[in-house]
Amino acid sequence: MASADELTFHEFEEATNLLAETPDAATTSRSDQLTPQGHVAVAVGSGGSYGAEDEVEEESDKAAVLDRIKGSLLPRPGHNFVRHHLRNRPDLYGPFWICATLAFVLAVTGNLTLVLAQRRDPSIHYSPQFHKVTVAGISIYCYAWLVPLALWGFLRWRKGVQERMGPYTFLETVCIYGYSLFVFIPMVVLWLIPVPWLQWLFGALALGLSAAGLVFTLWPVVREDTRLVATVLLSVVVLLHALLAMGCKLYFFQSLPPENVAPPPQITSLPSNIALSPTLPQSMAPS
Repeated sequence: MASADELTFHEFEEATNLLAETPDAATTSRSDQLTPQGHVAVAVGSGGSYGAEDEVEEESDKAAVLDRIKGSLLPRPGHNFVRHHLRNRPDLYGPFWICATLAFVLAVTGNLTLVLAQRRDPSIHYSPQFHKVTVAGISIYCYAWLVPLALWGFLRWRKGVQERMGPYTFLETVCIYGYSLFVFIPMVVLWLIPVPWLQWLFGALALGLSAAGLVFTLWPVVREDTRLVATVLLSVVVLLHALLAMGCKLYFFQSLPPENVAPPPQITSLPSNIALSPTLPQSMAPS
C-alpha cells in the first residue's frame, strides 16, 4: 500500500505535468475540490473572459442610454422617467454628450442659416461666427447643471418643511434635465427650413415634449407639497425651459443685416449765400 507521502508526490507530479501542457491552468489547493480518484482538480480558464464581460457591460450601458433617450422623447402621464428608466442608476454619460451635441449642432446650424440667407440675398455679407460655439456650449452646460442644482437644493429645503417629500438625488436631477434636452437636437436641425412659422411650430412641439417630460417626472415629488408651491415650481421649470428655447431661436437664427447695399442718395443743401437764378421756359423768355 502506498504511503501518504507517495500519494501526495504523485498528485503534485500530475498537476505539474498538466500545468506544463496548459500554461493558463490554475490549481486549487483546497481538499474539498479533490476528485474521487484523489487527483487535484485543475481549472483551466482563459484571460479573455474579462474583455468579454467588459464588452457585455458596455453594450448594456449603451442600451440603457438609448432606452432613456426614447423615454425622454415620449413622455406619458403616470410614466415616471426616474422610476421606469433610471432605476436608481443615474449616469453622466448621456447628459454630457447630449449637451455637447446640442451645443455643436446649434452653432453649426446657426452659421448655415446665415450661409443660406446669403445665397438668397447676395447683398448680405457673411463671415463665419466661431464664437457661437463657445456661447452655445456655455449656455447649454450652465443650464443643464445650474438649474438642476438649484432645483435639487430647493426640494431638499422643502423636504424639511414637508417630511413626506422624497426628492431625487442630484445626479438623478441632472439626468432628468440632460435627457430632456435631446429633443432639441432634431428641432435645431429642422430650423434650417427657411419658413418662420414652421420654425416656431417645430420649436413649440419640441418645447412641449421636453417640458411635459419634466413635469411628469417632477410631479410625484412636488405633489406632496402645498398646491401653491407645486404650481409655482412647475411654472418656473416650464418658463426656464421656454426661455432657453426662445433664446436659442432668437440668437442663433437671427437674420444677418445687409452690409453691402449702396446707401440711398442724400440731398445736400447749398449754402445760403449762393443765389439761385430763376430759369424761365424758353417760350417765356423775353425777346
